[in-house]
Amino acid sequence: MRKYLTYSFIKKSLLYFLAFFVSVTVLWVLILSFINPPITFLMLKRSYQQLIDSKREVYFSKEWVSIENISPNMVQAVVASEDNKFLTHFGFDMEAIRKANHNNKKGRKVRGASTISQQTAKNVFLWPTRSYVRKVFEMYFTVLIEVFWSKERVMEVYLNIIEFGDGVYGVEAASRKYFNKSAKKLTRGEAALLAAILPSPLKRNPAKPSSYLLRRQAHILSLMEKIGPVDFK
Repeated sequence: MRKYLTYSFIKKSLLYFLAFFVSVTVLWVLILSFINPPITFLMLKRSYQQLIDSKREVYFSKEWVSIENISPNMVQAVVASEDNKFLTHFGFDMEAIRKANHNNKKGRKVRGASTISQQTAKNVFLWPTRSYVRKVFEMYFTVLIEVFWSKERVMEVYLNIIEFGDGVYGVEAASRKYFNKSAKKLTRGEAALLAAILPSPLKRNPAKPSSYLLRRQAHILSLMEKIGPVDFK
């Protein structure tokens, strides 16, 4: 009898905890569907790394802009380079995932398996470490933002929080730092250069592009021609 009561208590406790967790996380996602996230765990981590590293400059630049004030060229560039099925998938590009898994088994890594939705979920809601537990939470939050956010909102948040350099967050801060202009005025070439520094923004400088970065820019420009403008309507 006591064993049954203990089991029943544990089962109820787990169910209550699960209900509480789902309620809180859904509410969190709903709130951020119209309130802009002020900071992310990655920003906190990078700021701490700057403070304890005497060789690094303490620098933080972030300025939120609405999707209407971001050049369509930038939207097109990140879709072309990072997630060309962004408008049609439900958070996950299954073909890219299968391809990545196949090549990883052969010892070759493939970029592009993580969608813009996944990157947004990871950066907004989770800590910047690699683990299977975090990957599960990433999948969970990806589903939530796909359910409760529009694709336009996902893109808006993504472009405002993504890291574009040491202490540089969001396309507006990046545009002003590297090209001395607002994100709304980015040309196709400039947008492609910003997209080209991903996913290694700490190692690449779009204001002083290397030959490798210029080749990536040319490739992204070619992909932009293929996918055409990104229409959220």
